[in-house]
Amino acid sequence: MTAEGFLEGRRLQLARAVLLQCIMGGYPAAKFYGSDDGDLALVADAQQIHRLPWSDEPRALAICDADELDGEPSNLSTRGQLKSVIARYARQGWSPVVATELEFFVFAPNSDPAQPFTPPVGLDGRREDGQSAFSVSSNNGLRPFFSEVYKSMAALGLPRDTFMHEMGVSQFEINLLHGDPLLLADQTFLFKHMLKEVALKHGLTVVCMAKPLAHTPGSSMHIHQSVVDSTTGQNIFSDAQGEPTAAFHHFIGGQQAAMADFTALFAPNVNSYQRLCHPFASPNNACWSHDNRAAGLRIPASAPVARRVENRLPGADANPYLAIAASLAAGLYGIEQRLQPSDPIQGEFAVPDNLSLPCTLHAALERLKRSPLAKELFGGEFIEGYVASKTLELTSFFNEITPWERRVLASQA
Repeated sequence: MTAEGFLEGRRLQLARAVLLQCIMGGYPAAKFYGSDDGDLALVADAQQIHRLPWSDEPRALAICDADELDGEPSNLSTRGQLKSVIARYARQGWSPVVATELEFFVFAPNSDPAQPFTPPVGLDGRREDGQSAFSVSSNNGLRPFFSEVYKSMAALGLPRDTFMHEMGVSQFEINLLHGDPLLLADQTFLFKHMLKEVALKHGLTVVCMAKPLAHTPGSSMHIHQSVVDSTTGQNIFSDAQGEPTAAFHHFIGGQQAAMADFTALFAPNVNSYQRLCHPFASPNNACWSHDNRAAGLRIPASAPVARRVENRLPGADANPYLAIAASLAAGLYGIEQRLQPSDPIQGEFAVPDNLSLPCTLHAALERLKRSPLAKELFGGEFIEGYVASKTLELTSFFNEITPWERRVLASQA
């Protein structure tokens, strides 16, 4: 839209079907978004209008809510779903607080998708070979790229906590500062968009797939969660003596009760399960533990004021609005229903059957489709439409034969 049109308040409308568009560009049946495929209104959030610092021409990006033409939020909007979950907390006098940790890979351009990704050539003329995890100098080969990333973050108002090289080849992680869930979802979206745009300027490719390289750790989007009293600001997970409260345990119980049903919301793509089924600190379970990275729900070591629950299931490919909404909705459900968690695990452990999670997209979608809890918390329209869109994507995947199948199975009698 032109700047003039935007400033005049001209309404921008969008077909409802676009909110269910699958990643290949197609749509599920019209019954999932209204048979007449009417319009939605895109309403810009005044706090989320940003001049794009990497653009040579003056451009701005406005994050919008998708509302029905009568002004009601669209049930198909993931941002709307997150706002609805936050409102449920507000009715209890609480405010959820979250932080996201996002991992990503920086690769050389990959014009042939049949070929694996490769690290870029750094300033030293070499490609990284995977020996730079947590190194203080590991970013130096990509210094111009990261310098512009830092400047762009500052221009967009994206505060960062820590930035580091992760375990994978040319893999990095950023920790965003904790705060309001909607703000953090917006910031996570903006950061991913910015990464890709700045990378293109520098002749690089940023990949937020859950598992872009074999035999290498995947990329997560861990979500740290706590809840504070909206009046006092006190963390309701800790009592006056600094001990964990009943609400803390009920929150974990809700996460455990919903995690298998919601796996397809946290792990939305076929590739998501490559990360989960080859876990390098990527647990595909609903166990919980104090500071054990093999558990799907980890309680990081912290002071009582910062007591929180880390959901380690979501990958970097997850929709931040939907993943945060699903995780917080599960925790609130546990508090409201006074659900008790399992016993915490420590050290080496075997995952009990009742705490294991779906390990394929097909299994996860079947679980989500049959979940009364998912429809109770997010509405049948959203869950049915989401499953329909993701089923199209899964069908598209099964319509292709992979190199592994040709290499290994063609010679079989």
